Amino acid sequence: MRRIIIFGPGPQFKGGIANYTSSLANAFDKLGCEVHIVSWTQMYPSILPRDLVDKSSKKNLLQETKIQIHYVTNYNNPISWIKTVNLIKEISPDIVVIQWSIAIQGLPIGYITKKLRKIFTAEIIFDLHVVAQKEVSIIDKGLLRYALSKPHTFIVHSLKTLEELKQIFPNKKFLLVDETGQRKISELAQSVVKLYHPIYDMFTPDINFDKDRFKKELGLKKNVFLFFGFIRKYKGLHNVINAFEKLSKERNDVSLLIVGESFWDTLDPKKISTKIKKTLFGLIKKLLVKKSDDESGYCPLDLIEQKNLSDKVVVINRYVPNEEVHKYFQVADCNVLFYLVATPSGVESISYNFQLPSIATKVGHFPETIKDGYNGYLAEPENIDSMYNVMRKFLYNPIPRDRVAETAKNMSWENYAKVILQQ
Repeated sequence: MRRIIIFGPGPQFKGGIANYTSSLANAFDKLGCEVHIVSWTQMYPSILPRDLVDKSSKKNLLQETKIQIHYVTNYNNPISWIKTVNLIKEISPDIVVIQWSIAIQGLPIGYITKKLRKIFTAEIIFDLHVVAQKEVSIIDKGLLRYALSKPHTFIVHSLKTLEELKQIFPNKKFLLVDETGQRKISELAQSVVKLYHPIYDMFTPDINFDKDRFKKELGLKKNVFLFFGFIRKYKGLHNVINAFEKLSKERNDVSLLIVGESFWDTLDPKKISTKIKKTLFGLIKKLLVKKSDDESGYCPLDLIEQKNLSDKVVVINRYVPNEEVHKYFQVADCNVLFYLVATPSGVESISYNFQLPSIATKVGHFPETIKDGYNGYLAEPENIDSMYNVMRKFLYNPIPRDRVAETAKNMSWENYAKVILQQ
């Protein structure tokens, strides 16, 4: 029996990376592996003004599995980093898959990986969700070079991510491995396995869901465009609203459904602890992050009232528990991804499970996964007219849902896990 460790946020945390960790662990469990999730207890510096724990979802996604979860790694406590190394050593896995998504975690992850490589020969894989950061700080490059120099193997979900990796290590030789996963550990060239973002099987359509009733409850019109997920600047919600405004002047049968939590607005602003965290975090960001990359004042929802769209835009401004996710994808006709920059998107992955077509900007990996006119439409980035035009095009030339299903048929978690096991 193969023994697998996945290092990343466990199911108690919010967000796509936590869902990803649980889904991958579940896939290994179904393949008969002994699976351990070694999780953070705290993923970021303690001054981060944000609540990261999922207090909304009720269902335990790993309840019917044999997966063991260990909450041990505290970003702010280096002693816990040592405990993490000792725990992994004690478990003695065949493969360690580390979820990588942000440079700020480079110090603890780099330390843990460096120690692991000294004490055993298990393959250490970094599953790269991103290399280039959405908010860029002056210390990112150093943290990236420190941590990303440690693993044996990388997994990337887009060729763009591989190019970013090459920019960090211009003198290193990388060997691109196809989806067979056949690779070997070598000092001459580092293997990079090009895979895909699997389809979230934790979110499935409810055959008893009454779409018309739910649409009436929310006050939605005939054609529903969906923006789903954390509200962050790089996801371009301001552009979605501006493009939708143009469309709404032409059509009276359209609604924009915005579902997601404002990323930097999760703590009680009246609490002294919140005020202290925001003050300290703001000071550090001024020192490390360019003003143009700072999203702390990003408030795109204000545009709805400014543009008199309140009767055409429905907002669910909270973290949606896993049990509710299906409702919004089943009531929608189209998934909108007008991102400024993009790495493989968990929201896109969810949409495939509902055979929901996507319209997106031509950034990041989207041109690799969304074939313009086949399973979705692509717009020019930062071009409101282009975004309006693809929204309009979708209304007059809808994408057949069977094409979305065809695109997704080989993007399963089981196939993904099988590739990782092909060492």
